[in-house]
Amino acid sequence: MSLDLDRIRAAHERIRAHITRTPVLTSSRLDEASGASLFFKCENFQKIGAFKARGATNAVFALDDATAKRGVATHSSGNHGAALARAAKLRGIPAHIVMPKNSAKVKVRAVERYGAHIVFCEPTQDAREAACADVIAKTGAALIHSFENEDVMAGQGTAAVELLEDVDVDLVICPIGGGGLLCGTAVAAKSIRPKIKVIAAEPANADDAAQSFQAKKRMVTEKKFTIADGLRTNIGERNFPIIQRYVDDIATVSEEAIVSGMRTIWETMKIIIEPSAAVPYAAIAEAKIDPPSQNASPARTYGAAGIVGKRVGIILSGGNVDLDSLPWTQTK
Repeated sequence: MSLDLDRIRAAHERIRAHITRTPVLTSSRLDEASGASLFFKCENFQKIGAFKARGATNAVFALDDATAKRGVATHSSGNHGAALARAAKLRGIPAHIVMPKNSAKVKVRAVERYGAHIVFCEPTQDAREAACADVIAKTGAALIHSFENEDVMAGQGTAAVELLEDVDVDLVICPIGGGGLLCGTAVAAKSIRPKIKVIAAEPANADDAAQSFQAKKRMVTEKKFTIADGLRTNIGERNFPIIQRYVDDIATVSEEAIVSGMRTIWETMKIIIEPSAAVPYAAIAEAKIDPPSQNASPARTYGAAGIVGKRVGIILSGGNVDLDSLPWTQTK
């Protein structure tokens, strides 16, 4: 079974009772600053505070009864772990979450709150994968990967379905880490409105997706530090071919623009978003968005921001922030 609009719509029906239909907010001030009409799909208001609730819930409820009975497992330092723990609790099955031992306490508490069994490991990708494989071998639990799972991708795509049911847009922008949200968003958007443009945004310090997109082959890179911790992951092997087929471009943004974008949205729209969620708006603020068009010229028909006069949907991916260490309060 491949990822398509029918599968995304089926996911929407499956999870509808277990998620929040998040609002689409606007800001005349941000419209004026960008020269575009911006529509923010607020997944910071989603269950567990992030879009991850959609994919994890769909994957858990898509399991047959015999498989589900054995439980589910994943490795995650953040939102996916909490989302999977919540989904497993809703279905009444065990959840095993492997977390790096240096995971933020707020994230550990979020997983504990839903009654999942936590296994701590060293904070490396190899250690996470090994510990998760060990848990699966011992328990028979089903692996629910945070992005290389088509049921997860289909669940994430339901955010774009809702966005396009609520507003008509020319362009959708979402962040890219492993690629689960982007795959679901791109397939949904292009299937519903074939002429729509889909653009991803990622930190310049974690630009493996942009490098891969340009090179037309998947690249695995060493990550530098980025405040957008949810986007440090390399793009998934299963995700990249979907992105190649459906995505129009991938923009990269500076750390300064991420912090500035996060603060601008907080101050202007009065909503809390995490750094990863600020990355798409940062791409607009840094004039990195120039959607391909039959009418476009090298002189950038759409003006300095690349989106002037366009209707732009932005998926605000989450709002889980450590309020004790906001980026603009840290001494350098």
